[in-house]
Amino acid sequence: MIDLNDLANPHLRGIAVYEPGKPIEDVAREHGLDPDSIIKLASNENPLGPSPKAIEAMRRAVEKAQLYPDGNCYHLRHALARHLGVDFHEIIIGNGSNEIIEFLGHAFLGPDDEVITARHAFAIYPIMTMLLGAKTIEVPDPGFVHDLPAMARAVTPKTKLFFIANPNNPTGTAVTEQTLFDVVASLPPRVIVVIDEAYYEFMPEPPRTLELVRRHPNVILMRTFSKIQGLAGLRIGYGIAQESLISILHKTRQPFNVNSIAQAGALAALADENHQRKTREVTWEGLQFLAEEFKKMGLEFVPSQANFIMVKVGEDGAGYRVFRELMKRGIIIRDPVALEKAGQCRTLIFDKTGTLTYGKPE
Repeated sequence: MIDLNDLANPHLRGIAVYEPGKPIEDVAREHGLDPDSIIKLASNENPLGPSPKAIEAMRRAVEKAQLYPDGNCYHLRHALARHLGVDFHEIIIGNGSNEIIEFLGHAFLGPDDEVITARHAFAIYPIMTMLLGAKTIEVPDPGFVHDLPAMARAVTPKTKLFFIANPNNPTGTAVTEQTLFDVVASLPPRVIVVIDEAYYEFMPEPPRTLELVRRHPNVILMRTFSKIQGLAGLRIGYGIAQESLISILHKTRQPFNVNSIAQAGALAALADENHQRKTREVTWEGLQFLAEEFKKMGLEFVPSQANFIMVKVGEDGAGYRVFRELMKRGIIIRDPVALEKAGQCRTLIFDKTGTLTYGKPE
């Protein structure tokens, strides 16, 4: 009998399936809980939900669901261009910002090419890199903060993509604007600098990264409607770069990659600044509360500039016990055991001893 794994591309053998936060419905079934009573903290979702204006816009869009969507995302791109002060041709829309990562990989990566990331960076960067047969160079990040100068020193003639998650997922940390500007200016123009800003709108003092796009044709920003606008279920994000780079990425984009309901919801959500303001206020209030309570409990945590916080809950299996006990109470956090079983790479976890670890535990 033929083993289909022998037919698949060899570099797929080392890739683990990405393990998302446990769905609310699964927890409700397993523990006999009311789904409406469950609090999910595992996927950094907006607790307020979508803007009411976005909900209404999506309802209207559903009535025309028999029609193919606007493959060019004309209205949404123009609205973003006005909102950001950039040109229409400097924006590309993706099925989540994850698809922008795929565009970049298909456009610039091949076998033996290299990608630079911080050690505790978003899991999708190395997964996408491995899918295309390229190599990830991970650079240590003391204090869970990107060491951008060290990452710059890791660049070689084979480096094609340089990922900066700011704020970073899963650590919630961010680099300073000056460090960001200095390092980007120091990199070779042939290296594409990808600044992932999924949590940009939560930062108290966000860096002026649009200025980096204006100065450098090799820089692209990635943002999303999943977090501040609460539209994670629609899977819609966007990239901002000079037209020369965006035009290349469009060549890798599938027709109709963003559905019409998502476009309508994102367009309405973008205009609802009041909803975004409320989301920021609730997030900052929650972060402050958790930080103060962790201090009272004597727990080690990493101060966050995003809408989540990373905390070490103890030793001797405390991480797993906390996960299970919170689940019974209808509170979902990341499951360290599931991640370990999956061998998921580039994922921060507390292992069975309660120790903060990274990647596949030994």
